[in-house]
Amino acid sequence: MAEGSYINLHACGKLTEYRKILYEILKSCELCARKCKVDRTKGEIGFCHSTDELKVSSIGPHFGEEPELIGSHGSGTVFLTNCNLGCVYCQNYDISHLGKGEIISAKELAIKLLYLQNIGCHNINFVSPTHFLPQVVEAVEYACQDGLCIPLVYNCGGYENKDIINLIEDVFDIYMPDIKYSDCIKSKEYSAAEDYFDVVKEVIKEMHRQVGDLNVQDGVAVRGLLVRHLVLPNNAAGSREALSFLAEEISKETYVNIMDQYRPVYQADKFLDIDRRPEREEFEAVIEIAKELGLHRGF
Repeated sequence: MAEGSYINLHACGKLTEYRKILYEILKSCELCARKCKVDRTKGEIGFCHSTDELKVSSIGPHFGEEPELIGSHGSGTVFLTNCNLGCVYCQNYDISHLGKGEIISAKELAIKLLYLQNIGCHNINFVSPTHFLPQVVEAVEYACQDGLCIPLVYNCGGYENKDIINLIEDVFDIYMPDIKYSDCIKSKEYSAAEDYFDVVKEVIKEMHRQVGDLNVQDGVAVRGLLVRHLVLPNNAAGSREALSFLAEEISKETYVNIMDQYRPVYQADKFLDIDRRPEREEFEAVIEIAKELGLHRGF
């Protein structure tokens, strides 16, 4: 069984150090690229609508992720409530926008993480962890004391604070960011993040520096970068530019999951360009672009 790099951090006291620094940041929060600078320890909320209380929607083995994550026993997935992006078409809007979930402590989460490991999950997959990083690291710290050792996955929308990603080096073994757009007009209109592409490019570079290309052993990912790109109708995602960045500035060995499950939910019906599912031809055209660029892993 692959072991997470955070074990060494815990052994030398670095995990504790990271946790303390991250909790201090909550007092003037800049965990994500928005840098709202609200004091979440006093109940103030910024864009993500979260205080310092950890809120989780669901925890359990998940078999709907990439094959390299689910293996034979599933990915141990922790769906965290709320989000630092405002996607009008969010496929999990009940969790990310409507706040579905319950407040739990870091110690309670640690018990759940150990349960996921004990039932055979290949990894712990934190979905939208950005705004709850201090609490997540604290839970990992507690779980480490009782034997947690499987790889950790940072599953995010890509709109991160690069300095924070740099700070948490070796806490997470697998980075799985989205690369949603290459067009600042679209990212502003659909996700309230005009600088999204500039931000995500620097973030992915830092993630790749830390963990490299995806390393798969016996069919299961143990470390590395895995990027998701959701195909939107009418090329609203700017797929060629997004994939060109990965091929030219990251690595042609980048594992890319080009996804075809977009559907117009939540508030998508208010936007003509994205008020329908992509045609099969639109999805296949993005696959061909990836191949043309030399990308060959994932899809």
